[in-house]
Formats: sequence, C-alpha cells, structure tokens
Amino acid sequence: MSAIKIQPTTRFFTFGLVTSWYSSNIGVLLLNKYLLSNYGFKYPIFLTLCHMTACALLSYVAIAWLKVVPMQTVRSRVQVLKIGALSLIFCGSVVSGNVSLRYLPVSFNQAVGATTPFFTAVFAYLMTVKKEAWVTYVTLVPVVTGVIIASGARPSFHLFGFIMCVGATAARALKTVVQGILLSSEGEKLNSMNLLLYMAPIAVAFLLPATLYMEENVVGITIALARQDFGIVWLLLFNSSLAYFVNLTNFLVTKHTSALTLQVLGNAKGAVAVVVSILIFRNPVSVTGMAGYTLTVIGVILYSEAKKRSNK
Repeated sequence: MSAIKIQPTTRFFTFGLVTSWYSSNIGVLLLNKYLLSNYGFKYPIFLTLCHMTACALLSYVAIAWLKVVPMQTVRSRVQVLKIGALSLIFCGSVVSGNVSLRYLPVSFNQAVGATTPFFTAVFAYLMTVKKEAWVTYVTLVPVVTGVIIASGARPSFHLFGFIMCVGATAARALKTVVQGILLSSEGEKLNSMNLLLYMAPIAVAFLLPATLYMEENVVGITIALARQDFGIVWLLLFNSSLAYFVNLTNFLVTKHTSALTLQVLGNAKGAVAVVVSILIFRNPVSVTGMAGYTLTVIGVILYSEAKKRSNK
C-alpha cells in the first residue's frame, strides 16, 4: 500500500498525530513500568482492568457521541463469540505484558516484543498453512538471535518476567492471525475502533472476576493508597486514558497516512522507548545487550521489507 500524499495544509495535523502516537505509546509503557515496578503498585490484572474500562467508556464516547467513525453493528451470535475469543487473547497479551514489566526493564521488554513477526509467521503457518517466501524466514533469524544475545547479557535476567514477556508477544501475534481468520468475511469485518468498542467490555467481564480472585482486596488496598497519596488516582486515570489513546492514534495515523507508515513508526518506536526508559529509570545496559537489541531491530526492518516485496 502506498502512502497517501499529504497536502501542505494537513502536514501540521499529520505531524501532531504522529507525535500523539509516539507520546501515547511510549507514555503508557513507561507509566506501566513506573506503577508496577518503581511505585510498587503490584497489581497488573487490576491495572489492565482499568485500561479496558477506560477503553470501553471512551470508545463509546468517540463513536456514539463524537462520531469519530461510523458505528458498525455486530450481526450474529457467532460474531459475538468470535469477538469474545479475540478479547480473551487480547486480555492474556496485555496482562502478561504488564506482569513482565514488574520484573524486566523496558529496554529488554521492547527487545522481546520486537520478535512479534517471528510468532506471527509461526502461527500463520500452523493455523492457515500460509507459507512466506524463504527470504522472509531468513530475516527472522537476526530477530530471534538478537533477543538471545540481549537476554544473555542482562545482569538482572528474571526467568518468570521473561516467560511472561514472551507469552505477551506470542499472544499479540496470535490475536493478529486469529483476527484475520475469524473476521475475514466482508459482513464481519470491523475497523479497529469498532472492534475495540466491542472487545473492551468483554475484556472487563473476563478481568473483573480474575482481579477479585487473583488480586484479593485490590480495591481496598488502592483506596488505602489513595488516602496516603491521592496521586495514585490521577496516575491510574491518566494511564488508563493513555491506553485508549494508543488505540485511537493507531487508527488515526493509519487513516491519514498508511499502514506502512505505522509499521515504520512502530520499528522506530521501540528504539525511542528504550532510550527514554534508560534515561528515566537508569537501568544498567551492557554493550552486548544493546548490540543484541540492535540486531533484533535490524531483523524486524529486513522482515518488513521482505514482506512488502513478497506482497507486490
């Protein structure tokens, strides 16, 4: 897909969108890390519940009231079940990612997250028997090798955090593949904003009992924290709102530029997030670890180019 030509009158608007996209994506990642690790708010499932609640409410406001996009209706019970399955995978991905941030620095979290193309290729092959060109598979070698090098160089490698991070990355890739399979017919296709509108409330329904069971008395603990420091309330509200704006800006950047532009921005985002997180959290980074992450990023860029050429 070629990028839409941007007229001079819309350049500032597009620049603002891209800036908002970077700010929301990196902001929510760093705030998650701060809350779960530095602040000591050790409740990743409840944090994800806050995110999904905000996404459900703000999606409705954006679509039903502000008319950001036309509302698409769900046409059958089968479609509801399909969206429910996607929502469950989505929950698993976000919760696992948040859990991993308790134990891993953002730099390593982003390095593992960059292997999403590897898992996407694996799931696409296993579930649809879709084969890519051999060059595409070759480009995945530096993607995985880079993470292996980076993990070996971590002075504070945490196995459970690593497993959660890999699980989050795999679930994110699985959602992409499953979404392509389940919502492939013209009558069932939903744009990303409408899909979030229907997925978020279902996610809340999944996460609420999980939170109450696995993070007992988290509401009472949060209220007690708020009495000591009301800033936690503003942090949770701001963080949850940012989680929604990540999805909104994803959609708007794609709409006003192209999916390819978003892919390129995504490749650069990981590197920016790593640099910003090192500056803020001062986590130790070895030369070997940075070399591994750089190799992974190069692999992702080569993979994107190989995919683009194979689709021509």
